[in-house]
Amino acid sequence: MSKVSTYREAVVKAKVRSIVGTLIVYGVVCVPLVPLLLMYGWLIVQAFSGRPVEWLLPNQPTLGNWYFLTKPIEFGGTPLFPVSFWRLVLNTLMLALGTAGLVVVIASLAGYAISRFDFKGRDPLLRSVVILHSIPGVLFLIALMYLLNSLGIYGKGLLTMISVIIIKAGIESPMYTWMLKGFFDSVPWELEWAALVDGCSRFKAWRSVVMPLIFPGIAAVSVFAFLSGWEEFILVYTYITDERYFTLSVALDRLIGAFRFINYGVLAAFGLFYLIPAIIFFILTQKYLTTLRIIAYKG
Repeated sequence: MSKVSTYREAVVKAKVRSIVGTLIVYGVVCVPLVPLLLMYGWLIVQAFSGRPVEWLLPNQPTLGNWYFLTKPIEFGGTPLFPVSFWRLVLNTLMLALGTAGLVVVIASLAGYAISRFDFKGRDPLLRSVVILHSIPGVLFLIALMYLLNSLGIYGKGLLTMISVIIIKAGIESPMYTWMLKGFFDSVPWELEWAALVDGCSRFKAWRSVVMPLIFPGIAAVSVFAFLSGWEEFILVYTYITDERYFTLSVALDRLIGAFRFINYGVLAAFGLFYLIPAIIFFILTQKYLTTLRIIAYKG
C-alpha cells in the first residue's frame, strides 16, 4: 500500500472518529434537554388553547386563557384572590427587588472587607460559607416562625413582607459575598491606593474606584438575587397570611388547588407569564452570568 493511500485512510478514520465523537457529545448534551423542551412547548401551546392538548398542537386556539390580566379569576362565582393580578405582580416585584437590593449592598460590603482586610478567622469563614449555603433553608422555618412571633410581626401584612425580604436576603447573601470576593481580588490594590493618596476616604475609594470595576459581578449577583426573590414560595407561603401580599408563586399554588377539574389553559397562561421575566433576564445577562461563574471558580 502506498504512502498516499495510507495517508488518505488515516484522514478518513480521523474524520469518522471526529464525527462520531461530535454525535456522542451532542447526544449527551441534547437528550436531557428533550423533556424540558417538550415541557416548555406544551406550556406555550396550552396557554393559547381552549381545550387540553396532548401533542404540541393547539386545540381550539384562543386568547381567552389570559383573561386574568384584566379580570379577577373566579371560582364558583367568588374571586379566587382579594386583589387584582397586577397587585400580585407588584408584590412579587417588591420581594424580588428588595431581595436583590439588600443582597447587593450586603455582599458588596462584606466581600470587600473579606478581600481587603486580614482578620482572625478569615479563611475558616470563607470555607464555612459554602457549607452553610448547602444547608436547606427550610430547616430554619420553625426557628424563624418562633422569632417572628416573638417580635410580634407574624401575619402583619406589609411588615411581614419586609421581614420575608430580610430573611431571604440573609439566606442568599453569604454565597454571593464569597463570589464578589473573587471580583474584589481581581482589582489591583494600586488603583485603590492611588485614590487614598489623592485624599479619598476608604468608603469613597470603594464606591468610586472599586465598584465600577466589578460592575459585571454586581450585575450578575443582582440578576441571581432578583430571580431568587421572584421564584420564592416557601417563605411567603409560610409567613404571609394576609392575602393582599401574596406573590405569584403562592397564587399559582392556589390556582392549582382551587379547581376540582383544573383549567389547564388558565394554569398554563399564568405559569407562562410567571416564567417570562426569568427567561428575559437570563437572555439579556448571559455575559454577566458567565463572568460570575468564571470568577467564582477561580476564587
